Order: sequence, then structure tokens, then C-alpha cells
Amino acid sequence: MQTAFTHAIAVADTELQLEIARTPEQIVEAKKLRYRVYCEERGYEPGEGGIEQDEFDGHARHVLVRSRITGEIYGTVRVVLSDEDRSADGFPMARVCESFVLGPLPKSATGEISRFALTRDRNGLSPATAALMRLFLIRGVIAVSGELGLTHWCAIMEKTLLRLLRSTSIYFLPVGPAVEYHGVRQPAIFTLADGFERMRRENPEIWSFLTEDGTLWTAPAEVEEDRIAYAG
Repeated sequence: MQTAFTHAIAVADTELQLEIARTPEQIVEAKKLRYRVYCEERGYEPGEGGIEQDEFDGHARHVLVRSRITGEIYGTVRVVLSDEDRSADGFPMARVCESFVLGPLPKSATGEISRFALTRDRNGLSPATAALMRLFLIRGVIAVSGELGLTHWCAIMEKTLLRLLRSTSIYFLPVGPAVEYHGVRQPAIFTLADGFERMRRENPEIWSFLTEDGTLWTAPAEVEEDRIAYAG
């Protein structure tokens, strides 16, 4: 029997297309949407020439959500990878967080989720589909993480977004004090193996959609059983 959630996903699949950016043109589309959201709608960043970009885009993977009907981009997010020297300073949030937040993470297997952007203009989408765009972006992040063998995410988020994610069984662990970064933001981490297992047990429908029944990401064999511990 089809539930309300699986019905909504079926409808959304007819309206939305998830893409992992493989071409320079797709990356430009992501930066243009970021300009609309971060520069025009929110006034967070200056941008230039209709593009919002920074030095971290050079070692990031980009995800887009596109309308199947119009081709318009409605949402984007990026996964920033550690730079060549595998330093924690290669993550954007390292500039505003205490060093202990990122210190315990395996740098070569960690990605920072950033530039999570959904445009306010969602004309042509059904209300149910518009409400699911956030999950489509997370699904793209999971697909990128599976391709790259990531085991951890880090992020600096509005507390409202953290609550929204928790409502869909995505539990980021707040670490350290909140910081001022375009408003009050909370540094947080997510251990993929533990997080997906909890999601599978607590909300199997969402787990099935986000991970494609566990096929988009599987725990690497070398992942240690020890859990990351934070002092203080």
C-alpha cells in the first residue's frame, strides 16, 4: 500500500530532476542560483556579474535540483572537500569555528555541506514537490559521498534547518558554541554510518528514498568502530 510520503515522492519525481554537476555549465548554473539566493534574496554575499562563488568551489562537488518541465534550477548545494594538503583549514567553517570542532574528523573522508540554497520562486511546482526539494538535495549529497567514499559530514547551519533535518530523521550533532556567520549558526557533524542506520530504523521510507535502499552509500570496510568523542 502506497503511503502519503511515497505518493509525494512519486509526484515529485515527475516534476524534479536531481543532478550531480559534471560539466562547467552545470557548475555555472549552481553559482547563478546561489547569486539569486545568497546575494539578491538574502543579501549575505556580494557576488559579481550574476555569479556567487568563492575559493572553495575549486575543490567542491555541486548538486542541482532542476524542473523537468521548464529546466529551471530551483536548488543547489555543494560538498566541499579537504584541500591538497588534507588540512582542516580547507573547509569554509574552519574560519569561524573552534579548532576542536573539525579536529577529530578524518579529513580525507569528510565533506563540508555548504551553500545550501533553495529559491523562493517555485512557480510551477506542486506544494508537495516544493516541500521535498530539501530532501532531493540531501539525496544528491549522499550520492556524492558514496562516489567519493566519504564517511563524515560537517556543516554550519541555522538552527531552524537543523530542526527541519531532524524532522526527517537526519540528526546532525551540534558541536561547540554557536557562532556569528550571516546570523547565528551552529557547527555540527554527521557520521554517515551511524546516521543512516538510525534513519533506517526510525524512518525506513525516508532512508529508502535518500539512499536508494542503501545503494548510494555503503560503509567502507576500513571504517573504525570507535566513535568520535568530543571533550567539553
